[in-house]
Amino acid sequence: MKVLVVHDTVSPAKLTAKVAETISDVLREKGLEVDSLFVNDVDNNMVKNYDCMLAGAPTMQFKATPAIMQFLEGLPKNELSGKLAAAFDTQVKLFISGSAVKGIENKLKGSGFRLFTSPLIVYVEGKMGQNEWHLKEGELEKAKNWAQGLAKVLTK
Repeated sequence: MKVLVVHDTVSPAKLTAKVAETISDVLREKGLEVDSLFVNDVDNNMVKNYDCMLAGAPTMQFKATPAIMQFLEGLPKNELSGKLAAAFDTQVKLFISGSAVKGIENKLKGSGFRLFTSPLIVYVEGKMGQNEWHLKEGELEKAKNWAQGLAKVLTK
């Protein structure tokens, strides 16, 4: 099973990248072949060479980043039908915060992917004006557990 993990990340701390690498490491430990790439380093046509794609981005202004959405919009739709996919995001936990995973999941389904699990939402905290963000306590462990669940499905 070949898995592609595609992510965008925007903060200097590269929190979404850390989540993507954590997920990728767990999947590799479970015996899966995994490539983890920053969204700007992925050619849309290479996606068809994978059995599964995980796509993630930070939630910015209540939605996914423009870079991940442009990438997903450019996928070769007729070549991805039935392939597996899942979404993840990082976000500040607010009363009304929006979610990158909603837009990501819609684009994945529109490209023919089959979503095989619930999305992962990882919470961050920090100071807006100082641009000092970090993952909330326990969130990286949550990402590891999510990836372990993915691995159980993908290795069957």
